[in-house]
Amino acid sequence: MARVRGKPRLPRATTTDESEHMNKKELSDAIASSTDLNGSQATAALDAAVETISAALKKGDKVTIAGFGTFETRQRSARTGRNPQTGETMQIAASTTPAFKPAAGLKRAVDN
Repeated sequence: MARVRGKPRLPRATTTDESEHMNKKELSDAIASSTDLNGSQATAALDAAVETISAALKKGDKVTIAGFGTFETRQRSARTGRNPQTGETMQIAASTTPAFKPAAGLKRAVDN
């Protein structure tokens, strides 16, 4: 185990391809390899799905994909915060933020 500032560092968890995340290109390639789509068609399908979900969320709609989860928006109320550089108190405006709630099937798949 490597040591950093006197503390032991745990080894990094690895996946089957030694990466920690999947980017858009890798996701598009995975879609292409598991369907009859070529690379550009898979990218177009992924782009269309993301754009459709984004447009629905912008209108305030929920998008539910059975067995995967629900994309929705959540309201964050106005609150008082603190500027970390100056310590000055400031008002943070209310906002709408996208959220994802995983379905039970996805939770089980990730847990196993």
